[in-house]
Amino acid sequence: MEALAVKNGKLVFVGDGKAVGAYIGGNTVVEDAGGKLVLPGLVDSHIHPRGIVDFGGCNLEAKAHTLAEIATLVRQCVVDAKLEPGKWLAVSQWEYAAGNQTDSKFATLRAALDAAAPDNPVVMTGWDGHHGAYNSRALALAKNAKGETVGYSKKTLETDFAHYKAVVGVDIHGEPSGDMQDEARSPMDSSETSVEEFAKLLAEPQLLAQRLNSRGITAIWDAATYASDGIFGPGSMYDVYDKLEKTGQQSFRVNMAQYWTPEDFRDADGRVNWDALFAKADAIKAKYANNPLARADSVKIFADGDMEANPNNTPPTFGAAFRPVPYLQPIFEKDAKGFLSVKDYVDISSPECVYARAVPADVSSPTAIADFTKRYGFHPGQCAISYGIPQHAPWIFNDYVMKAHLKGYTIHIHTISDAAVHMALEAVLAARKADGVTTRPDSLAHLQCATAEDVKRIGENKLNLIYTFSWIYAEPKGYDLSTVPFFNKVKGNSYEALHKPGDYFEQCNYPTKSSKDAGGVIVAGSDAPVLTQDPQPFMNMEMGVTRSRRGGQPSSPWQRLAIEDVIDAYTINGARALNRGSEIGSLEVGKSADFIIVDQDILELARAGHAEKIGDTKVLGTWFMGKKVYAPSSQ
Repeated sequence: MEALAVKNGKLVFVGDGKAVGAYIGGNTVVEDAGGKLVLPGLVDSHIHPRGIVDFGGCNLEAKAHTLAEIATLVRQCVVDAKLEPGKWLAVSQWEYAAGNQTDSKFATLRAALDAAAPDNPVVMTGWDGHHGAYNSRALALAKNAKGETVGYSKKTLETDFAHYKAVVGVDIHGEPSGDMQDEARSPMDSSETSVEEFAKLLAEPQLLAQRLNSRGITAIWDAATYASDGIFGPGSMYDVYDKLEKTGQQSFRVNMAQYWTPEDFRDADGRVNWDALFAKADAIKAKYANNPLARADSVKIFADGDMEANPNNTPPTFGAAFRPVPYLQPIFEKDAKGFLSVKDYVDISSPECVYARAVPADVSSPTAIADFTKRYGFHPGQCAISYGIPQHAPWIFNDYVMKAHLKGYTIHIHTISDAAVHMALEAVLAARKADGVTTRPDSLAHLQCATAEDVKRIGENKLNLIYTFSWIYAEPKGYDLSTVPFFNKVKGNSYEALHKPGDYFEQCNYPTKSSKDAGGVIVAGSDAPVLTQDPQPFMNMEMGVTRSRRGGQPSSPWQRLAIEDVIDAYTINGARALNRGSEIGSLEVGKSADFIIVDQDILELARAGHAEKIGDTKVLGTWFMGKKVYAPSSQ
């Protein structure tokens, strides 16, 4: 393909550079790409647009910091924001899985944040969107199920918040250490910070379009579109999309995965009022039914949370992701350079652990904890057994997927760990069997760990698998320690120890190539602002090919994809996942004239063995429906 011709927003010619001359008239605008690579407009099939525009604020940029460094950085944020006492401070992009080293002054995250902001409640959010850390002012605001402000404490972790205990970090005295995961964060209402950010976005929604177009993105799947009464408070992304359309500034297509929490629709008897839920969902779906740029015919549901534990805690906290077997209990020590390293493992079936679980009162005082730790070499809290936490009761999860599919919705499921992938797969297949519809582009997102058996079945049923390629890398002395030792018995902290080819985690970890070979459809989603506010499609493509960070070693290198695979994931496969394959995703006559010009040939880079340069690619121009909607400011 050497040339394109566009008329009325659609491609009318794709082919030879000489033959296109027949389409050039007196009023034709001719754009010379100068031999640069032209690609279809990119499709980001799992993104959270609400958070990708940078309005400033306290951002740790997903860099590893010690607790002392975190205290200093957050203290400066309080000064810069000129916060009044009692006002929330939001800190974003915390690297929860690396760094966070303690010292004699700061033994916990809570202590570091207390020192940084003694007069303000602080919420620090991990780059994954699932981890959070809070100071004492924030923890004291926690409300129980009755709406009573009881605060997070050792006592309330045994009573009001006992169901969150497995994912709440504690100190050596059993008091919350400040860090926690997923739903354990919900008792603290920090929504005032997101309401302020949303007001800025609603005032200038064109910044969202510009952000996407500058990265070559012309279509997205908003992976969790909340209604105006959702967890973020007043206002929703529906308002942003409506304003963009009304003002003629919507230069991208959007599929909105409606996000509803079934438990919010329970009646007095505890049963979910499905009619009430779908009455709301159907009204939103109908509103956009005839909108060519926006759809709301899919729903999002979480099968589980995240799988990362926190090895810096004493005892280490578990991951929240749902597993078929209990998480292992590694015993950590520090190596000669101060990095955590796996020393040994707790035998949770030992007499001391059986007793500690049966009579926790005997090992709960500071003295008893110290004596137990000195005698056995590990904290008695490590005798706990955890399989993670499914996000919903399985019967509610299965009913929701079934009922949504029967009502014509495409299913979009957050699945992290092996048991969650299996549960999600079973739910989708049951729903498809119930209504006989197998052609809807139902999708599983993330798949950080999936068994070979489930990968085979996923392929046989042609499900869409939305991978975030930039999450796939090895980091032996950092992130890896929050996952691998809790799945496999390892020793040390070396790459060789943590990434043995035959180990279970290495085999199940982001099975991109094996799922493609099995027949699954590989799709790409940045999940921004997770990891970074930048959707960074070309860095995602690079890491889909390399499965490593630059200068680092790969994770499961046999699962590397070809450059053609990752381009398809961002173009035609993404278009089909959005059920828009006949409109966009490839440069074909009759399709929308959505295309980009980039500054380097990523196909040739990969073929020449320089895939590590793909992430440097810059967009030189973006066209949407035949109109140029982005060019670098230097042009």
